[in-house]
Amino acid sequence: MPRLTSDVQAFEAHATDADLDDLRARLAAARLPEAETVYRAAPDPRRWAQGVPLADLVDVVNYWRTGYDWRSFEERLNRIGQFRTTIDDLGIHFLHRRSARADATPLILTHGWPGSIAEFIDVVDELADPEDADAPAFHVVVPSLPGFGYSDKPATTGWGTEKIAAAWVELMGRLGYRKFAAHGGDWGGNITTVLGGRFPAHVLGIHTTFAEGPPGLTTDGLTALEREWTEETRDFYEGPHGAYAKQQATRPQTIGYSLVDSPVGLLAWILDKFAEWSDTEDSPFETISRDRVLDDVTLYWLTRTGASSARIYYESHNSLDPELRVDVPSAITTYPRDIEKCPRPWAQERYRQIVRWHSPETGGHFPSLEIPGYFVKDLQEGLAAVLATHR
Repeated sequence: MPRLTSDVQAFEAHATDADLDDLRARLAAARLPEAETVYRAAPDPRRWAQGVPLADLVDVVNYWRTGYDWRSFEERLNRIGQFRTTIDDLGIHFLHRRSARADATPLILTHGWPGSIAEFIDVVDELADPEDADAPAFHVVVPSLPGFGYSDKPATTGWGTEKIAAAWVELMGRLGYRKFAAHGGDWGGNITTVLGGRFPAHVLGIHTTFAEGPPGLTTDGLTALEREWTEETRDFYEGPHGAYAKQQATRPQTIGYSLVDSPVGLLAWILDKFAEWSDTEDSPFETISRDRVLDDVTLYWLTRTGASSARIYYESHNSLDPELRVDVPSAITTYPRDIEKCPRPWAQERYRQIVRWHSPETGGHFPSLEIPGYFVKDLQEGLAAVLATHR
């Protein structure tokens, strides 16, 4: 447990019974649309072509209302250890799990959207106190992004990835961690890149599952697989699959009304991404449990952060500095079903000291939820390579 000061206070999650009753009442009273139209072929391989199928949504809504246990998730958060601190007049919530190992390295894990701290609760203990005595151990810090979860909602513009990265340096310093390692995926990968590029005096090195090379690079010399990665990434953002990002980058307030007012609307908006971005054939529940998805969605619901979390797109979409270079040691893992995959020749133009490059055969955008055991091992090995450069 960190030493508590006037700057860092303990925090416990506890939703009121009234809020949970209201959620169940709203779910019971939900007005649903008709089922999606279907193709003539059966079974239809394009069941999700128009978004979340009605039958799938009804199943999850019924379980959310009658079977899901939010209190269990609250208890897990409280066991890990929760805290809050105020940085630049904004309250920041974070998990903090100190390792029992004397050789542990401070590590900050940053989530993205539509993720949350729920992405990491199944891996924190093993990262802090690994069963393998030869594996590196970490003092693990997992902050909630501004506007997400139990962090405050910014009332003014300016809380983009650059400011968040600076806030993470301040946060780690308050916990006594002047130097630390960093990991992230999605927006967390973007913030981790900024941490490595802007704060080399504090960041020992990074591990990311969401590397981005500088813009404008040629495909000349890329392998067939690397060209395929660039085409898939381009098609994702330029095609219909990137519509959510355009909406949140331009009109987060408009979509926010639905996300904060309707739990079914919020569930569908997020479940669509878990389905589309995970390494599955038909349903995200092939690899991620309903409970984990609902932990994430219920956290958004109870904290009323559907609109405020969407604003990270308004603040930071396509904002990574083209000139930013990362000179600290970097470990990069690219999962095959992720939404953005950067070829190594492109990544090397930004990340100047890649100490480990890994491309697993399975896994999607949410590896800590889809394949938590593999994710932990990969993170341990990647950061071991990073830390080895400091010996």
